[in-house]
Order: sequence, then structure tokens, then C-alpha cells
Amino acid sequence: MGDNGIPEQPKPSKHTSLSAVAVPFLGIAAVLVGCIVAWNQQATASFGWFAYAPLSNDAFNGSGMTFVTQGTQIGLGIAVLGLLVLAFWAGFRSGRRSGRATNR
Repeated sequence: MGDNGIPEQPKPSKHTSLSAVAVPFLGIAAVLVGCIVAWNQQATASFGWFAYAPLSNDAFNGSGMTFVTQGTQIGLGIAVLGLLVLAFWAGFRSGRRSGRATNR
């Protein structure tokens, strides 16, 4: 016990301090990289196709359709992975704080 009957708090190890700083920065970096990759992959695809509809007299026009390229999907996946890392880290940190208060 320390002064005034207050239990002494153990000092965090260097590994704990490093992970407390590194994990959120890695999550933020993954979100930024994913957004940059997704943004840079917005290329319009040039292709042609047709559809046969024998009973309708309307011609189908495919303009205005949105297709997500594979690069955009990969970028969005990286960004979602970064958000999951940040959510896990925030939940873990808040759980550790509330656990310390109840263990007194």
C-alpha cells in the first residue's frame, strides 16, 4: 500500500505502452490507405454488351450504371479492416479502464 492507504498502481510495461500507441496509428493508417486506393481506382470501364428481349419494343441502354472495380473493392476492404482494428482497440481500452475500477 502506498501513502494514505491507496493501493499502488503497477507501472505499464514498455510493450503495453508501445501497443497502446501503435495499434490506433496502424488502424488510422489502414483507413487512410484504403480510402486513397479506393479513390484512385475510380476508372470508367469501356465495354459493350447487349440484351435480347423479344417481346419488348424498348431498347435497353446501359449508360448510367455504376460498376465497382476490383481496386475499389480492395481499397474499401482495407479501410473497413482499419475501422475494425480501431473499434477493437477502443473496446479493449474502455474495457480495461472499467475493469480496473471494479477490482478495487
